[in-house]
Amino acid sequence: MAKKKERVEQVWLTCEESGQRNYLVSRRRGLKLRLKKYCPRLRKHTWHVEKRK
Repeated sequence: MAKKKERVEQVWLTCEESGQRNYLVSRRRGLKLRLKKYCPRLRKHTWHVEKRK
């Protein structure tokens, strides 16, 4: 039997400090993403959380 394809969705990563949407990433369904990424507005690495479109 063929495997079912996992659903992939695109989400925005939003900076927690500035509130600016900086990255569009693809991910599988599951837990919310929280990554440390570079924020160009603040010019430093900050925590980015997932926001839907």
